[in-house]
Amino acid sequence: MPDRGTVALYSQLTDVVTMGASVHTPVEAAIAVGRPKAAEQRWFGRRWGSTILGAVAVVLAVITVAGLPYYAAPMAVRARSPLHQWLRPSGYVGQTAGILAALIFFFLWLYPFRKKVRWLAFTGAIAKWLDVHVATALLMPLIVGLHAGWRFEGLIGLGYAAILVVCASGVVGRYIYSRIPRSKTGVELDMGQVGQERRALLTEIAAATKLAPEQVEHRLATVPSVEEGAGLLRTFAGLARDDFNRWRAVHRFATDMTALDKKTIRRVSQLASREAALTQQARMLAATQRVFRFWHVAHRPFAITALVAVVVHVVVVIALGATWFW
Repeated sequence: MPDRGTVALYSQLTDVVTMGASVHTPVEAAIAVGRPKAAEQRWFGRRWGSTILGAVAVVLAVITVAGLPYYAAPMAVRARSPLHQWLRPSGYVGQTAGILAALIFFFLWLYPFRKKVRWLAFTGAIAKWLDVHVATALLMPLIVGLHAGWRFEGLIGLGYAAILVVCASGVVGRYIYSRIPRSKTGVELDMGQVGQERRALLTEIAAATKLAPEQVEHRLATVPSVEEGAGLLRTFAGLARDDFNRWRAVHRFATDMTALDKKTIRRVSQLASREAALTQQARMLAATQRVFRFWHVAHRPFAITALVAVVVHVVVVIALGATWFW
């Protein structure tokens, strides 16, 4: 059962939404005016970022497919292959992939450093750093596999297993992180700020659909899938079910708006999805934060294990001179 403080905060949130939801404050009006331009800039930046990462992934996949006869062969056969000089771990392609993997891996550790050091705020918002962190990390299994010649033995196998676990847990962590209401800069919002944003969203949706804010709120409402105090796995499963229920509610809401043009429907759907998400996030905030804390406890040891394995591997390779450029 939620404590009295949580109930009081949720009551204040409900009051904020239901009282005066049809009026924009000057700040909210300014935010509403700036939303299309800001959204366009974010879409443009994400498009270029996705294009670059996608191109790198395609190149790595093409090299892997082209070298499949080499990678599938036993070690004795590999040594006599004309591709051995290029695709072996210390070869031109293999070691170049290793250098790229090491650079990316050390770059990934700049994200926790950015979170700790405030004067690095000029490098960008924490939320953007996290997006780059997760997207770049997804390339690591492919790059490391190419560097290792798709053979994982000894310390290399341990390091690769740690990298796989870190990447998988990172995707889960990014999902949990997105369930905690935050500003554009990644700063966590309190219940009052969530209420203000919901009020602005309801007002904007109501203006576009010619509905009362209360009607909009009622149509987007969903039944919680899990109660406070549930276990970790049940809470996580409930978060996923809430997302699905929210998608269905927003889809039904947009389908009913047949009198609007497609551009307006698309915009209303985006606003409705954000409003419904904020409602669910506020309702499950304490449980989500609890799951996120446990995720940190599980994610960090694997990340440190991967770091140690990579550092030891790099030091040994340089010390032995097993490089094509050394």
